[in-house]
Amino acid sequence: MARREGGRLNRYVMIALGGALGAIARYQLAAMIQARVPVGFPWGTFVVNVTGCLVMGVATTLLTDRLVHPNWRFLIPIGFIGAYTTFSTFELETFRAVTDGAWLVGGLNVAGSVLAGYVALWLGVALTRLI
Repeated sequence: MARREGGRLNRYVMIALGGALGAIARYQLAAMIQARVPVGFPWGTFVVNVTGCLVMGVATTLLTDRLVHPNWRFLIPIGFIGAYTTFSTFELETFRAVTDGAWLVGGLNVAGSVLAGYVALWLGVALTRLI
């Protein structure tokens, strides 16, 4: 039992470490890009989301196709990339659905996430302004 608990704790440490580094990387890169481009389009966030998808694709392929210690799976895709951008996780889940032949699930995930996310954000703003 102690070994199992130690393994679980180790996972959380890897996720936390990766998450801290991913959040810092996201902030630094987005701020650096946004400071260098004209205002009007959120280039910093756009670049973070796209590069996060690229890194998620590379990381999950390497970690799936090669025999590596499980901690790398907690550190990189879940921790680092998860904090760097959750958009990459959304894209990975959509990719998996489509490549598994579940085109409808993939399409609904994209359309539903964009629409529901926008509505939820709008509601959050509207409700907060009422307070």
